[in-house]
Amino acid sequence: MINSVGQSIGNAIGATSLRESGKTRAAAPAGSVPASAAADVASPAARMAAEGAPVDMDKIAAIKSAIASGNYPVNADAIAERMLELDLPQT
Repeated sequence: MINSVGQSIGNAIGATSLRESGKTRAAAPAGSVPASAAADVASPAARMAAEGAPVDMDKIAAIKSAIASGNYPVNADAIAERMLELDLPQT
């Protein structure tokens, strides 16, 4: 079980890298379990790792463009407040 999760995570990382580069994946080595088959029997975390993170590439491109052009709004007060909420213990 642990080995199949490790393989699934490795496959997901490779698939994500290939997807981002626009390339396709070569066939899996003989005797290995395809990521989709392992994900069917594995935990939800392993399944999510095999499928890759839900990434909206259009939204990422829009944010990158806004940052590059200086049009991305940053509310420093809201960021600081949230950082304090995360850092300070709840009383």
